[in-house]
Amino acid sequence: MTYRCTECGWETPKWVGRCGDCHAWGVVDERGVASGARPPTALGIPARPMTEIDVQSSSATSSGVAELDRVLGGGVVPGAVLLLAGEPGVGKSTLLLEVAASWARAGKTTLYITGEESAAQVRLRAERTNAVHPLLYLAAETQLSAVLSHVAQLQPSLLVVDSVQTVGSSDVDGIPGGVTQVREVAATLVQVAKRSGMSALLVGHVTKDGTVAGPRVVEHIVDVVLHFEGDRASRLRLVRASKNRYGPVDEIGCFDLSENGIVEVTDPTGLFVSRHNEPIAGTCVTVTMEGRRPLLAEVQSLVAASALPSPRRATSGLDAARVAMVLAVLQRRARVPLAAADVYVATVGGARLTEPAADLATAIATASASLDSVVPTDLVALGEVGLAGEIRRVAGVHTRLREAARLGFRTAIVPSDLGSAPASALAVADLQVVCVPDVVSALRVLHLIDGPSSIRIAPNHGRPRPQLRVVAP
Repeated sequence: MTYRCTECGWETPKWVGRCGDCHAWGVVDERGVASGARPPTALGIPARPMTEIDVQSSSATSSGVAELDRVLGGGVVPGAVLLLAGEPGVGKSTLLLEVAASWARAGKTTLYITGEESAAQVRLRAERTNAVHPLLYLAAETQLSAVLSHVAQLQPSLLVVDSVQTVGSSDVDGIPGGVTQVREVAATLVQVAKRSGMSALLVGHVTKDGTVAGPRVVEHIVDVVLHFEGDRASRLRLVRASKNRYGPVDEIGCFDLSENGIVEVTDPTGLFVSRHNEPIAGTCVTVTMEGRRPLLAEVQSLVAASALPSPRRATSGLDAARVAMVLAVLQRRARVPLAAADVYVATVGGARLTEPAADLATAIATASASLDSVVPTDLVALGEVGLAGEIRRVAGVHTRLREAARLGFRTAIVPSDLGSAPASALAVADLQVVCVPDVVSALRVLHLIDGPSSIRIAPNHGRPRPQLRVVAP
C-alpha cells in the first residue's frame, strides 16, 4: 500500500501529514483504485490526420449571458468543463441557473444536478427568476453513478453540477468533499464531457483565503476556472477567469444581483461614480482597468481636525498601505497639513481599487478636502505616485482616456512620463489632456496650492479643445 500527494504526486510507503516534496499539509492520501464508472459510449476513438479534424464542431456557443461570454472568450465550447468558484451566497447557483435556462430556450437539452438543495427549492428559484423551461431537467443527486445514469438517459448538451463537493463516488474511499472524492468525481465528469461533446459547468467551494477548495489537480484538469466575486453589502458581482484554454484571462463580467435574479451590467461605470449638482471638495474621479475593461471610479476623501494624539486613518475600497503612502507624500512634498487631522478615504459604490493608477486621484481628493477647495466635476486623474512625489506611467492610457471622454469628461491629468507609448496615445477627441511630472504640479494646475507648475498640454491634432476650468470654492 502506498500513499500519494494529491498536489505534486509524491509517493511514500506510509502515511505522513506533510508532503515531503511540496511541503503541503493534509494532502497525502491512500492511493485509491481508479474508478470503473464510465459512460456507456466510452469507446476508443482512432487517431486521424490533423487535416481531417473538424474545427467547426469545437466553435464556441453563446451561453445566453453576454457578460459571461465576454469572460469565456465568446461562449461555451462543446466538451469544455468549467469550474465556477465563489463564496457562499455570492450568487453562483443563480448565475448558472440563468445560463441553464438560456441554454434550454435555445432548444438544447440541459441537465441541472443539485446536491445542496432539493429539486423543489431549485424550481422555486427558477420561478422567481423566470428560468423555467421544459428542456431544463432537474435532479437532486449526490452519487456519481446516478449522475452518469441521468447523463446517459437524457444525453444533454449542457450539464450543471451544483456542487462538485457534494457528489461522491462509491468506487473510492472517503466522504464527499474529500480530496480523493473530489478528484475522482471531477476526473470522471471531465472524461464524460470530452468523449460525448457535452459541456459541463461545475460549482466549486472556496477556502477561507478565497482559493478553490479541494486538490489543485481539479483546476488543472478542467478547461476554465472562473471566480465569482462580490461584497455582501453590494449588489455588484464580478466574474473573473484565472484559467481559460479557449480565451483571454484578463476580462471580467459584471452582474447585478437582486431578489429577481441576476442581471447583466454592460456599463458598470455609473455604479462607481456619483454625479454632483455642485462641485464638492474632497472628490476626484479616476479610470481603473478591470482586465481589459476601463471603469471610472470616484475617490472621496474627508479631512477633519483630530482630537486624538494619533490621528485616525480609515480607508474603504482602497489599499490602506498605498493610501498611507500617498498621505505621507502630500505631507512631505506638497506641504498639505495632514499630520494632525483624521483622514477618511473611500470609493463610491463599493468599488475596489487595487492598482496604483488611483494614487493621483487619491492625492487630489485628499488635498482638496484638506484645503477645502473643489476640483472640476468633469476632470479625471490617473497616475501612480512615487515616494519622491513623481507621477509614474500607467498602462492603457489611451483606453482610459477614451472611456472618460465617452462618459462626458473633458479634462484629464496624466503622467508626463509615457515611456515607450507614442504621443498619439493622448489624442482623444473633446478631451484636454494635461501632463504633469509630479504631485505638486498636479495640485498647482488645479490651484489647490500656489506656485508655478511644470505642465504640458498634450497635442490633440487640431481638434477643438476645451479650456481647463477650475471652479473656485
